[in-house]
Amino acid sequence: MSSTPPPPKKAFPLRIEPSLWNALERSAAGDFRSINAQVEVLLREALARRGIKVAPPEERKRGRPPKEEG
Repeated sequence: MSSTPPPPKKAFPLRIEPSLWNALERSAAGDFRSINAQVEVLLREALARRGIKVAPPEERKRGRPPKEEG
C-alpha cells in the first residue's frame, strides 16, 4: 500500500534580525516546534488574521515506515 508523498517544501534564504531570531527560538521551544515549523505557524496565523485563506498543510508521515512481512 503506497501513497504518493507530498510535494517538497519550497526552500528560500531568509535574512532576519538577531533579536527576532532569538524571539523565534524561544517561541518555538515553548511550543515544542522547530524554528521552521514555528515560522510556518506564525505566517498562517498572520494570513488568517488578514482574511487570506491558505490550504491546510499536507499530512506528512512521521516515524519509521511499517515493517513488511515476508
